[in-house]
Amino acid sequence: MRDSADVLTDPPPRAADARIAYGPEPLQFGDLRVPPGDGPFSLALVLHGGYWQAMYNLVHTGHLCEALRDAGIASWNLEYRCLGVPGGEWPAAAEDLERALAHRDQLPFAHDGRTVLVGHSAGGQLALWAAKQSGLPVVALAPVSDVRDAVERRGPDSAPGRFMAPEHFTDGSPLELLPLGTRQIVLHGDADDSVPYEMSRRYVEAAQGEAELITLASSGHFEPIDPQAPQFAQTLAAIERLL
Repeated sequence: MRDSADVLTDPPPRAADARIAYGPEPLQFGDLRVPPGDGPFSLALVLHGGYWQAMYNLVHTGHLCEALRDAGIASWNLEYRCLGVPGGEWPAAAEDLERALAHRDQLPFAHDGRTVLVGHSAGGQLALWAAKQSGLPVVALAPVSDVRDAVERRGPDSAPGRFMAPEHFTDGSPLELLPLGTRQIVLHGDADDSVPYEMSRRYVEAAQGEAELITLASSGHFEPIDPQAPQFAQTLAAIERLL
């Protein structure tokens, strides 16, 4: 039986329709997928995870984006600067997201005006941050919603510690940005051994009604982005609900 972690290495079933740059840096681009037909279509801005390390990229969230295309939702799967490229520490990713958000109205497809942010793991931190800036609704999948906690648990030399210095927790860690002022759905497996489920529970409690937690029973870290996993149906339903 296929393991959901295989999405990290298996290529998505189809290629994107176009690769659209949103800035001059090499990693300032996103892969656009549009459903067949004339539209107009709603849009998901997708942010991949990988603990903000350049060894992971947008290819693995192509599986999720293909499922969205099949469901009639366009997606722009964003790449961004992170650890492993010059100047990849925070706030480089924030600057990239600001550029991408400003560029979304220029995407070459018929947009119905509805947009949702979708982020997984470290991409969940970015999606929640972008929701605060833009007011867009957000579906956060096993998000690193408390960067301060991640650094304290893993240490200053870990990927979270190298990505975000302590002086940036208040402007970059979603827990410390609350309230975000927009609708949020957080999905998290209670058997996740990469990002603790308890982090999402604490985050949603602190959000005081802004966020809803959907617990994926006996689920790990990658099921929420794996269209072949039964739990993915809840990811798709959450995205459709916020659109």
